[in-house]
Amino acid sequence: MMRLFDTHAHYDDQRFEGDRDQVLGGLREAGVERVLNPGADLASSEQAVRLAQQYDFLYAGVGVHPHSAAEYGDAQEKRLAELLAQPKVRALGEIGLDYHYDFSPREQQKACFERQLALAKALDVPVIIHEREACQDCLEILKASGVEKGVVHCFSGSLETAKILVEMGFYLSFTGVITFKNSRRAPEVVRWVPADRIMIETDAPYLAPEPRRGRRNDSSLLPYINQAVAAFRGISEEEAARITWENGLHFFDIQE
Repeated sequence: MMRLFDTHAHYDDQRFEGDRDQVLGGLREAGVERVLNPGADLASSEQAVRLAQQYDFLYAGVGVHPHSAAEYGDAQEKRLAELLAQPKVRALGEIGLDYHYDFSPREQQKACFERQLALAKALDVPVIIHEREACQDCLEILKASGVEKGVVHCFSGSLETAKILVEMGFYLSFTGVITFKNSRRAPEVVRWVPADRIMIETDAPYLAPEPRRGRRNDSSLLPYINQAVAAFRGISEEEAARITWENGLHFFDIQE
């Protein structure tokens, strides 16, 4: 049976309050054997760590998303550093820039992003990047940070941007968006990404793939994303699963 790694899912989200245990308990039946649950602020980061302690196959990321950048300060940074020392916390994230919603002022987003990248570099941990309509600023900040191990989650950028990120040492992770009929860039980028730099994710509860688009997403739908990767790359689903499984374990430093 294929083994799949959902490298980005938010089981701390309130939409799982009613059936979280049931959903997580059924993932192995769908072939999903590892999940990385990133944080988006201090509260969700703490919850991600609690979930990781509860489920052996689930790991946590901790970080402050650009939506919450305005609340970032010394106290939050100190707590993130403490959480990053815990054994099942494997990355700092998700962090980055979001100029689509602009829930935090852009200068505060940049400052929050830069401080967390500096923390990741100091602690030698990988980062999970969120970027929306902020490509140029994001690339400039990443280059200036000196961080060399990161993944851009939910990648939907151009082939040109993909090439820049891979050259910088970054991984690219793809969601159910690549199954949408209007996802024009995805086939070209997914075909091009080097086999050692590609990962897959659901971003649950968001972005459910076809044929479940519009509903609450969860990791049991990851096979649809794996299927799309296999089709775009002209390889078997088993080979696509093996590649992304191994990349996920390597990136997050998780043993089989």
